[in-house]
Amino acid sequence: MALRFPFRAGKRGYPSVAELGSSELKNPERQVFLFRRRVVVAGLLVLAAFGALLARFVYLQIVQHHHYQTLAETNRIAVVPIVPNRGVITDRNGVVLAQSYSAYTLELQPTRIRNLDETIDALATIVDVQPRDRKRFRKLLEESRNFESLPLRTRLTDEEVARFAVNRYRFPGVEIKARLFRQYPFGEVASHVVGYIGRINDRDLARIAEWEETANYKGSDYIGKVGVELSYERELHGTTGVEEVEVDAAGRAVRTLSRTPPVAGNDLKLSLDIRLQEIAEAAFGARRGALVAIEPATGDVLAFVSRPGFDPNLFVDGIDAVNWELLNESPDKPLLNRPLRGAYPPGSTIKPFLALGALTSGKRSATQTIFDPGFFQIPGSAHRFRDDKKGGHGTVDMHKSIVASCDTYYYMLANETDIDDTQRFMTQFSFGRKTGIDIEGELTGVLPSRDWKRQRFAGKNYRDEHRKWYLGDSVSAGIGQGYNAFTPIQLASAMATLANDGVAFRPHLVKYIRDLRTGTVRQLEPEPTHTVPLRAEHLAVIKTALVGVAKEGTSAAAFRNSAYVSGGKTGTAQVFSLKGAEYRASQIDERLRDHAWYIAYAPADKPTIALAVLVENGGFGAQAAAPIARQVFDYYLTGEKKAGPAPAAPAPPPEAEDESD
Repeated sequence: MALRFPFRAGKRGYPSVAELGSSELKNPERQVFLFRRRVVVAGLLVLAAFGALLARFVYLQIVQHHHYQTLAETNRIAVVPIVPNRGVITDRNGVVLAQSYSAYTLELQPTRIRNLDETIDALATIVDVQPRDRKRFRKLLEESRNFESLPLRTRLTDEEVARFAVNRYRFPGVEIKARLFRQYPFGEVASHVVGYIGRINDRDLARIAEWEETANYKGSDYIGKVGVELSYERELHGTTGVEEVEVDAAGRAVRTLSRTPPVAGNDLKLSLDIRLQEIAEAAFGARRGALVAIEPATGDVLAFVSRPGFDPNLFVDGIDAVNWELLNESPDKPLLNRPLRGAYPPGSTIKPFLALGALTSGKRSATQTIFDPGFFQIPGSAHRFRDDKKGGHGTVDMHKSIVASCDTYYYMLANETDIDDTQRFMTQFSFGRKTGIDIEGELTGVLPSRDWKRQRFAGKNYRDEHRKWYLGDSVSAGIGQGYNAFTPIQLASAMATLANDGVAFRPHLVKYIRDLRTGTVRQLEPEPTHTVPLRAEHLAVIKTALVGVAKEGTSAAAFRNSAYVSGGKTGTAQVFSLKGAEYRASQIDERLRDHAWYIAYAPADKPTIALAVLVENGGFGAQAAAPIARQVFDYYLTGEKKAGPAPAAPAPPPEAEDESD
């Protein structure tokens, strides 16, 4: 019996032949071919990937080996500049006027601190952080281009350093550093001479670039700002050293790999005598003014006073707002360097030089006389130029014109002398030009001439009559008024030149520079600038008259019983025109009163010191300025030390001082 299978092909049950051919009955050779092709493609991709990796490896490890080795070393090694010790400044006797010392500073690295305010608040619980410290830090943060490290607190105590060291782990980006600070032991004394240092600003950076010393100032935060600190900055700064330090991942130093030590700046020895300077400054008391004392035979500046002064130590860390406002807005102008930048009418101090010019040109002889009726009147003019003595001095020769300070004599002389001739002669004594003293900021002053007036009034706001030189201009200039305006350093230099028989030396403050690199001492030799062609007999006439001023003339009261013979000349310079009214100091505002001058030298036979003294709004030169000169001479020549303000000399009689309208 035949068996039957209960299924149909292609339906449920066994697959059809076509189905079997498409799934199980595949072509083996084709399968192998496809597999091999896939393996080759994958292999090529793998080889390409490994080739790219190999090429990159070769590029990084061989071609760029030096570059990446440098980067790795940079991450591992920090190159730290070592700021050199700034040079020491001393006076002529070796007394220290400026020096540097090391102290601890609390510094922050803003790039490594997430929240500066919170960090500073936390630090304030450990060390004393005042509001002024926060304000200064914020200012530095705004101004600084290098956020590596900025000081928050300077000159920490040992106790504060110890407290921070215990809590060091809490403050990433905060560290204690030892930094150099500048110190000025005498404070306000000689502040305008020595000057001060301050933080480097954009203008300083431009100056450093001009010197081509940018690398040498890496790590330096301070630079000289005024005085000797500024003018001799390149001598004082020194050479910056370099230290290579291995650091860990947190940026902390692990060990020092190499060190090139810095070279300290050169030391400066000034011509200044700080004890004489103290005497001179004390002699002013609370009065404003200036004094410059020079050694005639060398140009050494022995004393350089500008009153009031300021304490340069205030600027070392950056002056606070309160003190800056007090200094900057004070009506007494303590920041003004009066010997260099104060231009004042010279009054009668100009008379000896005008007389010497008249002798040289032949306009006057020593014995030639004029009659002084108490005034001078330009022919054809109704205006009278008053003499200092009512009724006049009568018959006056050149000697008496200086000793008694007769205005009428010089009115007449100016009337007969061309202003341009006067200007040419006076220029030889440093009037109207810089003396060349070795600190910056000196003014030229004003020595008027026709050309000067044309240039001065050349603007559109002036008419031709403003630019024209009038005879009245000459007459006013003849007694040191009018357009005349000179600095105390110019008058001191002029007196030193006169005392030195016409041989002029450039005033200078630095005598020696000690090179710490070589150990050698370099002397700055006295620099004669020129010799004024003068005849000995003419000089003798003027010097005899100047001695007469101190013996029987306008300054006789101030120099009574002195142990030496000196020569000098008083001067009283008007601050504003009286318009013909009588001058009464007690009825005039203090700052509108006359300036008091005194120029002098001593000893008369062989001068070793010449000076100019100005007391702003001091009144009579004989009463206010001459006693200061006496006190300075007494100490320098005899060693007599009188501490404190110089007492005013007895008020001179009306005819003893020069007054004009």
